[in-house]
Amino acid sequence: MTITAQSITQIPAGTWTVDASHTEVGFTARHLMVSKVRGQFTDVAGTVTVGEPFSTSQVTATVQLASIETGSADRDAHLKSADFFDVENNPEMTFVSTEVSEDSLKGDLTIKGVTRPVEFDLEFGGVATDPWGNTKAGFEAEAEINRKDWGLEWNVALEGGGVLVSEKIKIKLDVQLLKTA
Repeated sequence: MTITAQSITQIPAGTWTVDASHTEVGFTARHLMVSKVRGQFTDVAGTVTVGEPFSTSQVTATVQLASIETGSADRDAHLKSADFFDVENNPEMTFVSTEVSEDSLKGDLTIKGVTRPVEFDLEFGGVATDPWGNTKAGFEAEAEINRKDWGLEWNVALEGGGVLVSEKIKIKLDVQLLKTA
């Protein structure tokens, strides 16, 4: 395997697709205001078009909300229900970039028909050639959103103060891309 150290602005121009088997779209929420619950979406697809110059690059991604996994079948079912994602009527979450730079990814995130801007801190992992001759690239991205901005309102007030589920949700992406053109 060949690993090339470079900045994200030096990633080869062209079309890259998300390698879903080596990608994680994860999130963290506070539970009972004292601990964290983590989850991920396992069905994700996306395309990155790296432009010349790099500033013209574009990112699009789609997540199937029914693919949510938190380690609890009951919690997953609740998150899929109308209380949260309402996957029956809103099966996908989408992201379309508006700006890509060396250290940030800005774009429009759509959940339940509501589109809001989001900014991810971006860390480029590099480019490598796998043993089969495929060119791969990796990056991590993190953002924090307020779920209420997307109509994800459900909650329960706690007797001692606070709420069952935090409004702030941390999103963490660990993405591997495959160069396709």
